[in-house]
Amino acid sequence: MKSKNDLVALVGSRICHDLISPLGAIGNGVELMGLTGLSMTPELSLIAESVENAHARIRFFRVAYGAAVQGQMISRAEITGTLAAVARAGRLSYFWEVEGEQPRPEVRAIFLLLQCFETAMPFGGEIHIRRYGQGWEVEAQSARFSIDRGLWAGLQQGQGHVSADAARVQFALLPDALAELGKTLRVSIRPDRIVAVL
Repeated sequence: MKSKNDLVALVGSRICHDLISPLGAIGNGVELMGLTGLSMTPELSLIAESVENAHARIRFFRVAYGAAVQGQMISRAEITGTLAAVARAGRLSYFWEVEGEQPRPEVRAIFLLLQCFETAMPFGGEIHIRRYGQGWEVEAQSARFSIDRGLWAGLQQGQGHVSADAARVQFALLPDALAELGKTLRVSIRPDRIVAVL
């Protein structure tokens, strides 16, 4: 019998899988309308941009919330492509400074951590992801952060925040993802920089 965490991941995978096809169909429809000579009106541009943004987020969510089997790898091209697509729709820039393919369970934990960083960076900024041996470092730079001390303290103590709402569910899931990897999280928070090491 699968654990509750496994079932949550499978639900995430299923939702993302089922949404990707209709979003792709909408995007293809807009593209075909353009090929017929129909001018790209502001309305059509908005639809195309919205579909692209939604598709990027679903690709991100599939990695962060979907199933991640031990031994499964994810390519650098897929990781950087997903982060670049998400960056186009927001205020954050991601710099994946890691070569080669990586274990999917570890990338899943990193993507959950990136979502934690996103909540702390409503005014934008840069996030750099690096690997040192078996460890990871994620560094966020911004002129201004918005930090929920309780949520971040829970991460460092290895405890998910049970009162996290839907917008902050990553804070509840990340400790379990790290525990499955045998990793703990250390976080340093300064006025212009957050550094997380795992």
